[in-house]
Amino acid sequence: MPNSAPTDSGLLSVVLPAFNEEEMAPRAADVISALLEQAQIPHELIFVDDGSRDRTWVRIQEKSRALPQVRGVRFSRNFGKEAAIFAGLAQARGACCVVLDCDLQHPPEKIVDMYRLWQQGYQVVEGVKVSRGKESPLHTLAVRCFYRAMSGSTGLDMSRASDFKLLDRRAVDVLLAMREKNAFFRALSSWIGFSTAQVEFQVREREAGRSKWSLRSLFRYALTNLAAFSTAPLQLVTFLGVLVLIASVVLSVHSLWQKFTGQALEGFTTVIILILFIGSILMICLGIIGYYIAKIYEEVKDRPRYILSDTCGEARHAEKDL
Repeated sequence: MPNSAPTDSGLLSVVLPAFNEEEMAPRAADVISALLEQAQIPHELIFVDDGSRDRTWVRIQEKSRALPQVRGVRFSRNFGKEAAIFAGLAQARGACCVVLDCDLQHPPEKIVDMYRLWQQGYQVVEGVKVSRGKESPLHTLAVRCFYRAMSGSTGLDMSRASDFKLLDRRAVDVLLAMREKNAFFRALSSWIGFSTAQVEFQVREREAGRSKWSLRSLFRYALTNLAAFSTAPLQLVTFLGVLVLIASVVLSVHSLWQKFTGQALEGFTTVIILILFIGSILMICLGIIGYYIAKIYEEVKDRPRYILSDTCGEARHAEKDL
């Protein structure tokens, strides 16, 4: 798998991960392409089908035949959004790349603003959320808790972060050179540094289809990325150990005081409570350590982030290059 494709000066590559987006993929291609053509920005659209179970790939193939600037790659199965983003970046030929959701909840007109900032010399242009749109209170609370944990553990302000970003070719190459399999694009693209600007946007409502994010998938996504980008959970093990030590010292002093004053009571209630408390803490700590060991195991196996099963739109681009 190559690190990056040959670049075209001034060309903007738009990377669009897609999972079960048969309704929105053609719409996204038409809207974004028309917008960039009106702004006279040379561009290519790279759709990454993340193992969709509907007709998403068929729709991408149709668009690649109708629009020469549309290209597509298809995974052999679902590898996740992070893998789809990195696959799109690896296929990109542009001097800069924009990543946005295929459902158009990221406003496409902001791509023009990002591109103009890139022309001014900024190498990373981050889309930051002014509002998250309509979400259930439970979903909003879960998201806020996750980003608060990420911000506290990484030292980066993740409260309004999104995957909607423009990256200069140099920044893209740095990201592609990172070999870690469990990469968190949203945080890594901020962590690498470079000259950075921000563009604010409001999350839009979906025009068609439905969100693929449930509370369960959001929890798994949060747990994976927190472990991939931070050692805070391991530090929690140390904190819990200190907490148990303090509790043990306090209870020991209290027990000795009762013993010497003749107030000690017979029975095993305190012993049972202590055993259950310490055992629970130990099991939590072992679970956290075991999760990190599992991630190390995955990295050591060095399997690819994704496997491509098909591509489309390549022939047109090859003829154009010739």
